[in-house]
Amino acid sequence: MKLFIFLVKRFLRLIITIFLVSTIIFFVIRVIPGDPAAVIAGIDATDEDIEAIRAKLGIDKPLALQYTEWLQRVAIFDFGKSMITDQPVTKLIMKRFPVTLTLAFFGILFGVIIAIPLGVISAVKRWSLWDYLGMAMSQLGMAIPSFWLGIILLLIFAVQFHLFPLFGFGGIKYYILPSLSLGFARAAVILRLTRASMVEELSKEYIVTAKAKGLTERMIKYKHALKNALLPVITVTGIQFGYMLGGAIIIEQVFSLPGLGRLFLTGIYQRDFTLIQGGVVFVAIIFSLINFAVDVMYSLLNPKIRIQ
Repeated sequence: MKLFIFLVKRFLRLIITIFLVSTIIFFVIRVIPGDPAAVIAGIDATDEDIEAIRAKLGIDKPLALQYTEWLQRVAIFDFGKSMITDQPVTKLIMKRFPVTLTLAFFGILFGVIIAIPLGVISAVKRWSLWDYLGMAMSQLGMAIPSFWLGIILLLIFAVQFHLFPLFGFGGIKYYILPSLSLGFARAAVILRLTRASMVEELSKEYIVTAKAKGLTERMIKYKHALKNALLPVITVTGIQFGYMLGGAIIIEQVFSLPGLGRLFLTGIYQRDFTLIQGGVVFVAIIFSLINFAVDVMYSLLNPKIRIQ
């Protein structure tokens, strides 16, 4: 019952977040200087042409009516039609979303596979060679820009050794280099947090008690301490995954991947306000769903969370 109440509260918070984001982006888009109808019509358009486009876009209606219709469309996942291509924004987004989702998935998978084991080893073997290597990798990951690393990987593995395609889109091999570029910085964050969290857990009183009871070092470190140390790591990993879904624009440009980043960037260049508006809300919805999933996982791993 407590778990059900916890999930209901988190779900209501998710709905409120989406509502607030939808409201904010609606009004922010409308205070941006310039008339989107005039942009679409071009410099040679007459006033009648501009008014016709405004009527087609629905921006000639009172603001309150536009806002109400916008919320109704968001509720059914309808973000209107693109001002430039006249295609449904939802269709454009869903066509590109699998590319970005796959890129983010492999990126975060790379980060987790590398970071968590290294973070645990660094904490367990503090001030050893493994610890110094882990911290050095963390510093490099935070210092090296993802796009620069992507270019270097392309020059080495695509141009020099021809192991991976230089650009384009197809099977898994097209995702390996961009995923490494995107995931390396995330690995640095997760590694540092895993180490710090594990060190903190190993210094707590229940670890001393477990040693006094005669439990083995392996059981203490990898069953009890690691389980609690991973709680904040799960939260940060979920947030990092959400950032990767909305922030892979430069990587998609470097590797010519037809994902959401390139779609939204094109919308910005063309001043396609409907696409921008729908894209921001879509990313906010996905980010909120990821946070909801993280909350559920957190509550399952630590029952005290849902009780509180």
